[in-house]
Amino acid sequence: MHIEKNICDSIVGTLLTIDGKSKDNFNSRLDLQVMGIRDQLHPIQRGNRVILPAACYSLTSNEKKEFCKFLKEVKVPDGYASNISRCVQVNERKIFGLKSHDCHVLMQQLLPLAIRGVLHKNVCAVIVELCSFFKQLCSKVLKTDQLEHLENDIIVTLCKLERIFPPSFFDVMVHLPIHLASEAKVAGPVQYRWMYPIERYVLIQLILCILSFV
Repeated sequence: MHIEKNICDSIVGTLLTIDGKSKDNFNSRLDLQVMGIRDQLHPIQRGNRVILPAACYSLTSNEKKEFCKFLKEVKVPDGYASNISRCVQVNERKIFGLKSHDCHVLMQQLLPLAIRGVLHKNVCAVIVELCSFFKQLCSKVLKTDQLEHLENDIIVTLCKLERIFPPSFFDVMVHLPIHLASEAKVAGPVQYRWMYPIERYVLIQLILCILSFV
């Protein structure tokens, strides 16, 4: 669940260029320059200014606003997820304060819809593949042959991501999905092992404790 959250934060932060969360910044472009790859993305010095050329995953201000507007206006059944709209600032084109379960819903259900029409179709297709991996892995019923396919497919998906996002995007959390299908073979379906029910129980007990003192 925390792997899913960290990857979701990295993708959303990079697409929206959120300070402190984006994996595409001046230092990451310098890395490309030092490594001698993707010449079209190297920083350009113009007088006292340094310009970072737009990448294939870069969104314009209007596209970022459309992305945030979709998440701001989305409606889900009561109890399905928390109020994600409270974390979205449309005018500032930022998303902040997402909890683990918010990222779970965003990654598996909302992100594939939000990026359609704003991202290049090749970039969109790879991110949808990644979202589909997590969705299939969290199915109520898992079959061994299905897990073997997921284990092979996620390697190809991450290789496709390496052709799109900068090397700084690929921290240990982006690597760990390679092992999740194998873990499911040993430990069984994910929903019997994740912490969402326990976190919700602890939160409810905390609220009841606070109310008892009011």
